[in-house]
Amino acid sequence: MKRFERFQAIQQLDPIRDTCTICRQLAGYEFPWDITRALEVALFRTFCVPSIATLLDRTAEFHHRSQKRYDDTGLMVSLILQWGYDTPKGQAVIQRMNQIHGHFPISNYDFVYVLSTFIYEPVRWIERFGWRPLSESEKQALFHFWVNVGKQMEIQDIPNTYAELEQYNLEYEREHFQYSEANQRVGKSTLKLFLSWFPLPLRPLIQPFVYAIMDDRILQAFGFPSPQPWQRRLLEHMLRSRGNLLRYFPPRQTPNFYSDEPQRSYPQGYDLTDLGPPHMLPKLNQSKP
Repeated sequence: MKRFERFQAIQQLDPIRDTCTICRQLAGYEFPWDITRALEVALFRTFCVPSIATLLDRTAEFHHRSQKRYDDTGLMVSLILQWGYDTPKGQAVIQRMNQIHGHFPISNYDFVYVLSTFIYEPVRWIERFGWRPLSESEKQALFHFWVNVGKQMEIQDIPNTYAELEQYNLEYEREHFQYSEANQRVGKSTLKLFLSWFPLPLRPLIQPFVYAIMDDRILQAFGFPSPQPWQRRLLEHMLRSRGNLLRYFPPRQTPNFYSDEPQRSYPQGYDLTDLGPPHMLPKLNQSKP
Protein backbone atom coordinates (compact mmCIF):
# COMPACT_ATOMS: atom_id res chain seq x y z
CA MET A 1 0.00 0.00 0.00
CA LYS A 2 1.33 3.43 -0.93
CA ARG A 3 1.28 6.32 1.54
CA PHE A 4 -1.91 8.00 0.30
CA GLU A 5 -3.90 4.91 -0.73
CA ARG A 6 -5.66 4.61 2.63
CA PHE A 7 -6.53 8.31 2.52
CA GLN A 8 -8.04 7.84 -0.93
CA ALA A 9 -10.04 4.85 0.32
CA ILE A 10 -11.33 6.88 3.27
CA GLN A 11 -12.59 9.56 0.89
CA GLN A 12 -14.91 6.98 -0.70
CA LEU A 13 -16.68 6.44 2.64
CA ASP A 14 -19.66 8.35 3.97
CA PRO A 15 -18.82 10.45 7.08
CA ILE A 16 -22.22 9.69 8.66
CA ARG A 17 -22.86 6.08 7.68
CA ASP A 18 -19.20 5.02 7.93
CA THR A 19 -18.14 7.27 10.80
CA CYS A 20 -16.88 4.39 12.98
CA THR A 21 -14.80 2.95 10.15
CA ILE A 22 -13.27 6.33 9.30
CA CYS A 23 -12.41 7.16 12.90
CA ARG A 24 -10.90 3.73 13.43
CA GLN A 25 -8.66 4.33 10.39
CA LEU A 26 -7.64 7.77 11.66
CA ALA A 27 -6.91 6.69 15.25
CA GLY A 28 -5.40 3.29 14.50
CA TYR A 29 -3.52 3.76 11.24
CA GLU A 30 -3.22 7.34 9.97
CA PHE A 31 -2.55 9.41 13.13
CA PRO A 32 -2.27 7.22 16.26
CA TRP A 33 0.56 9.19 17.86
CA ASP A 34 -0.89 12.58 16.92
CA ILE A 35 -4.36 11.81 18.23
CA THR A 36 -2.93 10.52 21.52
CA ARG A 37 -0.90 13.71 21.98
CA ALA A 38 -3.87 15.88 20.98
CA LEU A 39 -6.08 14.19 23.55
CA GLU A 40 -3.43 14.88 26.20
CA VAL A 41 -3.72 18.56 25.31
CA ALA A 42 -7.51 18.17 25.49
CA LEU A 43 -7.11 16.73 28.98
CA PHE A 44 -5.17 19.80 30.09
CA ARG A 45 -7.75 22.11 28.51
CA THR A 46 -10.61 20.62 30.50
CA PHE A 47 -8.70 21.31 33.73
CA CYS A 48 -8.72 25.04 32.90
CA VAL A 49 -12.42 25.14 33.81
CA PRO A 50 -12.82 25.69 37.58
CA SER A 51 -16.05 23.68 37.81
CA ILE A 52 -14.31 20.65 36.26
CA ALA A 53 -11.02 21.11 38.12
CA THR A 54 -12.79 21.59 41.47
CA LEU A 55 -14.58 18.26 41.06
CA LEU A 56 -11.35 16.45 40.16
CA ASP A 57 -9.49 18.21 42.96
CA ARG A 58 -12.13 17.10 45.46
CA THR A 59 -12.06 13.46 44.36
CA ALA A 60 -8.21 13.57 44.51
CA GLU A 61 -7.99 11.01 41.70
CA PHE A 62 -5.35 13.03 39.86
CA HIS A 63 -3.38 13.64 43.06
CA HIS A 64 -3.17 10.08 44.41
CA ARG A 65 -3.80 7.88 41.34
CA SER A 66 -2.79 10.12 38.47
CA GLN A 67 -1.35 7.34 36.29
CA LYS A 68 -4.42 5.17 36.73
CA ARG A 69 -6.74 8.09 36.05
CA TYR A 70 -4.79 8.89 32.88
CA ASP A 71 -4.71 5.26 31.74
CA ASP A 72 -8.40 4.74 32.45
CA THR A 73 -9.36 7.79 30.39
CA GLY A 74 -6.99 6.85 27.55
CA LEU A 75 -8.21 3.27 27.50
CA MET A 76 -11.89 4.14 27.40
CA VAL A 77 -11.43 6.67 24.60
CA SER A 78 -9.20 4.28 22.67
CA LEU A 79 -11.55 1.32 23.09
CA ILE A 80 -14.49 3.33 21.77
CA LEU A 81 -12.45 4.39 18.73
CA GLN A 82 -11.20 0.84 18.23
CA TRP A 83 -14.54 -0.96 18.52
CA GLY A 84 -16.99 1.82 17.58
CA TYR A 85 -19.94 3.08 19.59
CA ASP A 86 -22.32 0.75 17.73
CA THR A 87 -20.84 -2.61 18.83
CA PRO A 88 -21.42 -4.53 22.08
CA LYS A 89 -17.82 -3.90 23.17
CA GLY A 90 -18.03 -0.19 22.42
CA GLN A 91 -21.38 0.15 24.14
CA ALA A 92 -20.02 -1.65 27.22
CA VAL A 93 -17.29 1.01 27.47
CA ILE A 94 -19.87 3.80 27.20
CA GLN A 95 -21.95 2.09 29.87
CA ARG A 96 -18.89 2.03 32.12
CA MET A 97 -18.31 5.75 31.51
CA ASN A 98 -21.93 6.48 32.34
CA GLN A 99 -21.56 4.56 35.61
CA ILE A 100 -18.48 6.59 36.55
CA HIS A 101 -19.96 9.96 35.62
CA GLY A 102 -23.22 9.13 37.38
CA HIS A 103 -21.44 9.44 40.74
CA PHE A 104 -20.57 13.10 40.18
CA PRO A 105 -22.57 16.33 39.71
CA ILE A 106 -21.33 17.27 36.24
CA SER A 107 -23.26 19.96 34.37
CA ASN A 108 -24.50 19.30 30.86
CA TYR A 109 -22.62 22.40 29.66
CA ASP A 110 -19.35 20.90 30.91
CA PHE A 111 -20.20 17.55 29.30
CA VAL A 112 -20.76 19.20 25.91
CA TYR A 113 -17.48 21.08 26.19
CA VAL A 114 -15.43 18.02 27.13
CA LEU A 115 -17.04 16.08 24.29
CA SER A 116 -16.11 18.86 21.86
CA THR A 117 -12.42 18.64 22.81
CA PHE A 118 -12.32 15.06 21.50
CA ILE A 119 -13.15 16.47 18.06
CA TYR A 120 -11.39 19.80 17.77
CA GLU A 121 -8.12 19.16 19.60
CA PRO A 122 -7.18 16.28 17.23
CA VAL A 123 -8.27 18.39 14.25
CA ARG A 124 -6.17 21.36 15.38
CA TRP A 125 -3.14 19.22 16.24
CA ILE A 126 -3.19 17.40 12.92
CA GLU A 127 -3.60 20.68 11.02
CA ARG A 128 -0.43 21.95 12.72
CA PHE A 129 1.72 18.83 12.97
CA GLY A 130 0.18 15.95 11.02
CA TRP A 131 1.84 14.32 8.04
CA ARG A 132 -1.17 15.40 5.97
CA PRO A 133 -4.22 17.56 6.64
CA LEU A 134 -7.60 16.08 7.43
CA SER A 135 -10.22 16.25 4.72
CA GLU A 136 -13.62 17.82 5.36
CA SER A 137 -15.11 14.34 5.22
CA GLU A 138 -12.76 13.15 7.97
CA LYS A 139 -13.59 16.15 10.14
CA GLN A 140 -17.28 15.46 9.70
CA ALA A 141 -16.72 11.82 10.60
CA LEU A 142 -15.03 12.83 13.86
CA PHE A 143 -17.94 15.15 14.60
CA HIS A 144 -20.62 12.52 13.98
CA PHE A 145 -18.67 9.85 15.85
CA TRP A 146 -18.37 11.82 19.07
CA VAL A 147 -21.86 13.31 18.83
CA ASN A 148 -23.23 9.77 18.67
CA VAL A 149 -21.11 8.81 21.67
CA GLY A 150 -22.47 11.88 23.46
CA LYS A 151 -26.03 10.85 22.73
CA GLN A 152 -25.37 7.40 24.19
CA MET A 153 -24.01 9.19 27.25
CA GLU A 154 -27.32 11.07 27.38
CA ILE A 155 -25.65 14.45 26.94
CA GLN A 156 -28.31 16.98 26.00
CA ASP A 157 -28.38 19.96 23.62
CA ILE A 158 -25.30 19.04 21.58
CA PRO A 159 -25.07 21.52 18.67
CA ASN A 160 -26.26 20.03 15.39
CA THR A 161 -23.36 20.85 13.08
CA TYR A 162 -19.57 20.77 13.06
CA ALA A 163 -19.39 24.59 12.84
CA GLU A 164 -21.92 25.14 15.63
CA LEU A 165 -20.16 22.79 18.04
CA GLU A 166 -16.80 24.37 17.21
CA GLN A 167 -18.29 27.78 18.00
CA TYR A 168 -19.60 26.39 21.28
CA ASN A 169 -16.11 25.08 22.07
CA LEU A 170 -14.49 28.47 21.44
CA GLU A 171 -17.11 30.51 23.27
CA TYR A 172 -17.09 28.14 26.23
CA GLU A 173 -13.34 28.55 26.61
CA ARG A 174 -13.55 32.34 26.39
CA GLU A 175 -16.21 32.38 29.09
CA HIS A 176 -14.98 29.66 31.45
CA PHE A 177 -11.19 29.50 31.24
CA GLN A 178 -9.92 31.33 34.33
CA TYR A 179 -7.38 30.75 37.04
CA SER A 180 -8.31 28.90 40.22
CA GLU A 181 -6.28 27.13 42.87
CA ALA A 182 -8.08 23.89 42.02
CA ASN A 183 -6.98 24.28 38.37
CA GLN A 184 -3.41 24.73 39.50
CA ARG A 185 -3.41 21.72 41.82
CA VAL A 186 -4.87 19.40 39.19
CA GLY A 187 -2.62 20.87 36.50
CA LYS A 188 0.50 20.38 38.63
CA SER A 189 -0.45 16.77 39.41
CA THR A 190 -0.94 16.08 35.70
CA LEU A 191 2.32 17.81 34.79
CA LYS A 192 4.11 15.72 37.43
CA LEU A 193 2.61 12.60 35.86
CA PHE A 194 3.81 13.52 32.36
CA LEU A 195 7.33 14.27 33.63
CA SER A 196 7.44 10.96 35.53
CA TRP A 197 7.60 9.16 32.18
CA PHE A 198 11.13 10.54 31.61
CA PRO A 199 14.40 9.84 33.45
CA LEU A 200 14.77 12.06 36.51
CA PRO A 201 17.79 14.07 35.21
CA LEU A 202 15.87 15.03 32.05
CA ARG A 203 12.72 16.30 33.74
CA PRO A 204 13.90 19.89 34.39
CA LEU A 205 14.89 20.13 30.72
CA ILE A 206 11.59 18.73 29.45
CA GLN A 207 9.27 20.73 31.70
CA PRO A 208 9.57 24.04 29.77
CA PHE A 209 8.66 22.20 26.57
CA VAL A 210 5.49 20.86 28.19
CA TYR A 211 4.62 24.50 28.88
CA ALA A 212 5.54 25.31 25.29
CA ILE A 213 2.81 23.08 23.86
CA MET A 214 0.21 24.98 25.90
CA ASP A 215 -1.29 28.22 24.64
CA ASP A 216 -1.39 31.34 26.79
CA ARG A 217 -4.94 30.74 28.00
CA ILE A 218 -4.00 27.34 29.42
CA LEU A 219 -0.89 28.73 31.10
CA GLN A 220 -2.87 31.57 32.68
CA ALA A 221 -5.65 29.27 33.88
CA PHE A 222 -3.07 27.06 35.63
CA GLY A 223 -0.82 29.87 36.80
CA PHE A 224 2.05 28.23 34.93
CA PRO A 225 5.04 30.27 33.72
CA SER A 226 5.33 31.20 30.06
CA PRO A 227 8.04 29.38 28.10
CA GLN A 228 10.73 31.23 26.25
CA PRO A 229 9.76 32.07 22.63
CA TRP A 230 12.66 29.96 21.33
CA GLN A 231 11.35 26.94 23.23
CA ARG A 232 8.00 27.20 21.48
CA ARG A 233 9.67 27.68 18.10
CA LEU A 234 11.95 24.69 18.63
CA LEU A 235 9.12 22.41 19.75
CA GLU A 236 6.90 23.42 16.83
CA HIS A 237 9.78 22.92 14.40
CA MET A 238 10.45 19.43 15.77
CA LEU A 239 6.78 18.41 15.59
CA ARG A 240 6.35 19.78 12.07
CA SER A 241 9.56 18.08 10.95
CA ARG A 242 8.28 14.78 12.31
CA GLY A 243 5.08 15.18 10.28
CA ASN A 244 7.00 16.06 7.15
CA LEU A 245 9.28 13.02 7.52
CA LEU A 246 6.35 10.65 7.98
CA ARG A 247 5.16 11.46 4.45
CA TYR A 248 8.11 9.43 3.17
CA PHE A 249 7.56 6.44 5.47
CA PRO A 250 5.55 3.42 4.36
CA PRO A 251 1.97 3.39 5.66
CA ARG A 252 1.16 1.53 8.85
CA GLN A 253 0.01 -2.03 8.12
CA THR A 254 -1.27 -2.94 11.59
CA PRO A 255 -3.34 -0.69 13.84
CA ASN A 256 -1.76 1.02 16.83
CA PHE A 257 -4.33 1.95 19.46
CA TYR A 258 -3.47 3.18 22.93
CA SER A 259 -5.56 0.29 24.27
CA ASP A 260 -3.20 -2.21 22.59
CA GLU A 261 -0.11 -0.84 24.34
CA PRO A 262 1.25 -2.08 27.70
CA GLN A 263 -0.31 0.00 30.46
CA ARG A 264 1.68 1.27 33.42
CA SER A 265 -1.37 0.85 35.68
CA TYR A 266 -2.19 -2.66 34.42
CA PRO A 267 1.05 -4.57 33.74
CA GLN A 268 -0.85 -7.88 33.97
CA GLY A 269 -3.71 -6.69 31.74
CA TYR A 270 -7.08 -5.31 32.68
CA ASP A 271 -10.80 -5.93 32.61
CA LEU A 272 -13.25 -3.22 31.71
CA THR A 273 -14.44 -3.39 35.31
CA ASP A 274 -10.98 -2.30 36.48
CA LEU A 275 -11.41 1.12 34.86
CA GLY A 276 -12.63 3.90 37.09
CA PRO A 277 -12.46 4.56 40.83
CA PRO A 278 -12.58 1.00 42.17
CA HIS A 279 -14.18 1.84 45.51
CA MET A 280 -17.26 3.44 43.90
CA LEU A 281 -18.46 1.20 41.15
CA PRO A 282 -20.35 -2.06 40.84
CA LYS A 283 -18.70 -4.71 38.72
CA LEU A 284 -19.88 -5.53 35.21
CA ASN A 285 -19.85 -9.02 33.75
CA GLN A 286 -17.38 -8.12 31.05
CA SER A 287 -14.49 -10.11 29.63
CA LYS A 288 -11.16 -8.58 28.80
CA PRO A 289 -11.38 -6.28 25.76
